Amino acid sequence: MTDNKTALIVEGGAMRGIFAAGVLDRFLELEYNPFDFCVGVSAGATNLAAWLCKQKGRNYKVIKDYSCRPQFISFRKYLSGGHVIDLDWLWDITIREMRLDLGEFKKNKTVFYVVVTNALDGKAEYLIPEEETLELLIKGSCALPGLYRGFPEYDDIRMADGGVADPLPVIRAYEMGAREMTVILSRPLGYRKKAGKFPGITDFMLKEKKELARAMKDRWFVYNRSIEFLETAPADCRVKIIAPPLNFEVGRLTKDPKKLEAGYQMGLEAAQNLYDLYSK
Repeated sequence: MTDNKTALIVEGGAMRGIFAAGVLDRFLELEYNPFDFCVGVSAGATNLAAWLCKQKGRNYKVIKDYSCRPQFISFRKYLSGGHVIDLDWLWDITIREMRLDLGEFKKNKTVFYVVVTNALDGKAEYLIPEEETLELLIKGSCALPGLYRGFPEYDDIRMADGGVADPLPVIRAYEMGAREMTVILSRPLGYRKKAGKFPGITDFMLKEKKELARAMKDRWFVYNRSIEFLETAPADCRVKIIAPPLNFEVGRLTKDPKKLEAGYQMGLEAAQNLYDLYSK
C-alpha cells in the first residue's frame, strides 16, 4: 500500500465509546473527513459505522438508551446461560428501530477496516465491510469472549472482539501506509493496561480455544506497545491524539446517565478543539 495516507483509528471500550461518539458527531457537524481510511475496534467500529453512514446522534442514543436497558447488560442473564452483554438483543432491536443507513455507507469513499479476532488462531483480521456485511462485521468486532458467549461467523472466520488481538491498531495503520493519523482513545492519556490477575480463569473459560485465551492474556502487552508507538512515533508519521480528560468517569459497563452525558460532551469538545487547532 502506498505511504502518505491519512488515517482515523478509533479504540473500543464498550460504554466508554460514548466519548468517541461525541467526537465523531462533532466531525459530522463540521463536515470534517480528511481521511483516506479508518480503522475501528469493537465499540470504535460501531462508532465509525454510524459516522460513515452520516447518522449524527445514532450511537449517542444506542449507548445512552438501548445499551442501558436491562435486556442488554445482565449478569443475572449470564447465570441462566445467556450473555452478560447481549449483542443479539441489541443488534435486533436497533436494526428494527434505528438501522444504519446502508445506502449512505455504500456511497462513502473512505475505506473502512473492522478489526476482529479470529477465534481459532487468536490473530487479528482487518476486514473491509460491504453494505450487506457491515452489521455482521461490527457485531463480530464487539463479541468479547466471556461477556458474549457466541462467535459470529463470516467467510469461515469465527469472530471475537477485535480488542483481544489488536486493541489499538496504530501499528497496523502505519504498516498500511498511514503517515498522518488521528487516534481516538477511550481512556485518558497516561493509561497503561496491566496483566490480568487471574489468567487461569481465562484458560478455563476458553479451554477449547487455547490460542484465543493466549491472545486475551497478552492483550495488555499489545495495547501498551501501541501506546508506546504513539508516544515515540516514527519521524515520518504525524500523530494527533484525541483522549478523554482525566475526569472522564465512564467505565466498560457504566450506565449512569449523568456520567455518560458528561463523557459525550467531552467528546464533542475534544473534537472541536482538534478542529480549531488544525483547520486554520
